[in-house]
Amino acid sequence: MAAADGGETAGEPRLRPPSLFMMLAEARSIFELNSSLLFSPLLLRAPKGDGHPVLALPGFLASDLSMAPMRRYLKELGYETYAWNMGRNLGGVASKRGALRDLLQRIHETTGRKVSVIGWSLGGIYARDLALQMPDLVRSVITLGSPFTSDVRATNATRLYEALSGEGINDNPEIQKAIAGDLPVPTTSIYSRTDGIVNWHTCHLNPSETAENIEVYLASHVGLGVNPAALWAVADRLAQAEGEFKQFDRSGPFAIAYAPRGNAQS
Repeated sequence: MAAADGGETAGEPRLRPPSLFMMLAEARSIFELNSSLLFSPLLLRAPKGDGHPVLALPGFLASDLSMAPMRRYLKELGYETYAWNMGRNLGGVASKRGALRDLLQRIHETTGRKVSVIGWSLGGIYARDLALQMPDLVRSVITLGSPFTSDVRATNATRLYEALSGEGINDNPEIQKAIAGDLPVPTTSIYSRTDGIVNWHTCHLNPSETAENIEVYLASHVGLGVNPAALWAVADRLAQAEGEFKQFDRSGPFAIAYAPRGNAQS
């Protein structure tokens, strides 16, 4: 497996992006959206929120529209949700840092509370970076299919990201290494081995007393933010009291959709 800074470990091959077949299978995301609508009465039985602010960051090439279903769901559960309001996400981890810091600061000043940050794909990389820069303002971080560790070039969007953002994946090794490491706030990575855009190994964080991985069976990359099992996991994680963390209980109504805790990284 590749090293955490994106380099290649001696004697081990680089990770590969998901296959063309897996990428084409991303079309199933429409079924994930439809299933979340079908299961909406069950999803609304998730633990209620305490009203704290939640910032939702879209993935590469996506806009706030992609996060609208999740924001509506979380608002129904009692959270104060915020969009990023920066249009379509055309990338740029380094170039977006200042604007995202300002956004987080404004939300914190407006609400007087720490902010939970949810990021889908590239948005999750931004979320992790925010937690490193401003840990006193961040309550927790949840990422969805975000390639932040190991060989982060192992995605089917790498070349397009570099072309549109003007940033090379490995241009900022210090930032990349920090984002791949442990965060100073409670952290959850939700991912799927059937992701057709991102190699799932790049989403796998080092588990600890305040960090966990939740693997969702058969989820797509494009559908992960509307997948009912992923939505339930997000709601469950956000409902934890500030300053407290316990590992996700997979015995809930979508138990069949989650891989066992500590599933082998192979």
